[in-house]
Amino acid sequence: MIRPIRQHVGLEVIDTIVAALVLGLALCAGMAMAWRVALRTDRSGWIDAIWTFAVGGAGGAASLFPLESTVLSARQLLVGSMVALWSLRLGVHISIRTAHGGDDPRYRQLREEWGAQFRPRLFWFLQVQAAVAFALALAVGVAAHRPTRGLDGRDVLGVLILLVAVAGEGVADRQLSAFRKRPANTAEVCTRGLWRFSRHPNYFFEWFGWVGYAVVAIDPGGPYAPGWAALAAPAMMYWLLVHVSGIPPLEAHMLRARGDRFRAYQAKVNAFWPGPSRLPAAHRRSEEFP
Repeated sequence: MIRPIRQHVGLEVIDTIVAALVLGLALCAGMAMAWRVALRTDRSGWIDAIWTFAVGGAGGAASLFPLESTVLSARQLLVGSMVALWSLRLGVHISIRTAHGGDDPRYRQLREEWGAQFRPRLFWFLQVQAAVAFALALAVGVAAHRPTRGLDGRDVLGVLILLVAVAGEGVADRQLSAFRKRPANTAEVCTRGLWRFSRHPNYFFEWFGWVGYAVVAIDPGGPYAPGWAALAAPAMMYWLLVHVSGIPPLEAHMLRARGDRFRAYQAKVNAFWPGPSRLPAAHRRSEEFP
């Protein structure tokens, strides 16, 4: 039964499908573990830490998976290093923050909204995040396996985009951490540095980094049709950050915790895309940030 299928479809295709299934199951198991850890420790920040490391590990595995040759190409090594750099930087940052802090405000907001259904709804919510992680890992793998000889300009541009994204997210995280450490800022809203140009600059740079994989993967004038699938990575990250588990619950929490101060901030600064204030210049001069 299996032998005719292998002969008809091809051993390489079968192995790739099996590897993808194993990867998907591993991500589902990883997010089930994140659910359990968050509930046992009462620190939901571990969810994002585990998710980040899981995406990094899955993306690295997809990058290095042998398709046409057992010899790793320069692009496979480059893309694998890219996703490892992102995963380690962000995962370590979230882990340190979670170890020294309490519950993540986004998940705290979901706990209040879901009430008695929080535990089961959180489990399935994290399985959705596992599906997103699977799509991201596939996008990374597609970028790593673009079949051209050596590296080219798109690889360089993709790496530059990722480096800008990692650096920008790191700067935003450090600025927010430094702001929160000052006791006088307990009830204030961070409007310093990158936070003057976007209410969520860390989310913007997180999204921007995934654009780099699409740049590496897509060959507009070439025959590599799978490369276009890498566009799913920035598209899904935008959906997740802007419409699902990022901005909506966090801003709902901030409105409850900061009230009019955060409303004033919302009126002056874009939610996601960095840019100037949307208020008239005269209004901006007459009202300083709180």
